[in-house]
Amino acid sequence: MIADDAADPGLVACDLLGQAEHDPNSGVALICFSVAFARACLAELEAQLAVLPTREVAEMSWRDNGRIYIADNPEEAVSLADDYAPEHLELQVADADFFFGRLRNYGSLFIGEETTVAYGDKCIGTNHILPTSRSARYTGGLWVGKFLKTVTYRRMSRQASLEIGEVTERQCAVERMLAHGLTARKRLEKFA
Repeated sequence: MIADDAADPGLVACDLLGQAEHDPNSGVALICFSVAFARACLAELEAQLAVLPTREVAEMSWRDNGRIYIADNPEEAVSLADDYAPEHLELQVADADFFFGRLRNYGSLFIGEETTVAYGDKCIGTNHILPTSRSARYTGGLWVGKFLKTVTYRRMSRQASLEIGEVTERQCAVERMLAHGLTARKRLEKFA
């Protein structure tokens, strides 16, 4: 979650615990911009955790995997979030468009305090099979495109084969892939 000082520490804490109660290994992180706000959120989190019926799991998750980062500026917050690459990312910030336009590594984004992850988990979609363990750095959530077979092809002219063949042969020699290099050499000889 990225939250600025205008966010409600009670909502921030509640939403962090909502993620922590999934399982003891859940990663939970808050990126904010001041020590005072971080402390306010942590105090709220501890107060809510004390009475949370699922505290056994949430407490373990927060203790072992909970993180609070204090960013110097919004750009650093984006960098921290993209490096963390969360399954779910909530934005509780005044300038949500700034973050929406720059963030790249998340499974699903929840914009504004009105849009809690729990809504996405239970009611509002989209698909909830999302990347975990920082895999949002290279993949997104499951969608129909994941089930489509993608094939590629190449077709070259003789002239193109001559131009590419020389480069390929040199590269193969550097890599000591000599049989690969021979396939290029044979074409250079044939098409010259």
